[in-house]
Amino acid sequence: MSVSSLDPELRNRLIRMAWEDRTTFEEIERTLGVPEAQVIKVMRQELKSRSFKLWRKRVSGRVTKHQKKFRQAQTRRLSAQELLRSDDD
Repeated sequence: MSVSSLDPELRNRLIRMAWEDRTTFEEIERTLGVPEAQVIKVMRQELKSRSFKLWRKRVSGRVTKHQKKFRQAQTRRLSAQELLRSDDD
C-alpha cells in the first residue's frame, strides 16, 4: 500500500496506532497492511519535525513496538519471576 493512497481516516488511525506504545509495528501491518517503513514515512510527513524526532527516539529499539522483542522480554521476565518463586520454596 502506498503512503499517498491512504485515505484521511486510515491515515489518522495509523498515526494513533503508531503513537501508542503498546501497539507493535507488526500489529499495524497486520491490521492496516502498512509495513514499518511506511509507518515511519507517514509519521514523518504528518507530525511536526520535533514531534517526529521525539516519537522516533521513543520507539527506536523499544521492546513493545516490535513483537519479537516484546515476546523475548516477556519470556525473560517470566523466567526471572519463576526463578524468584523457586528460590522461595
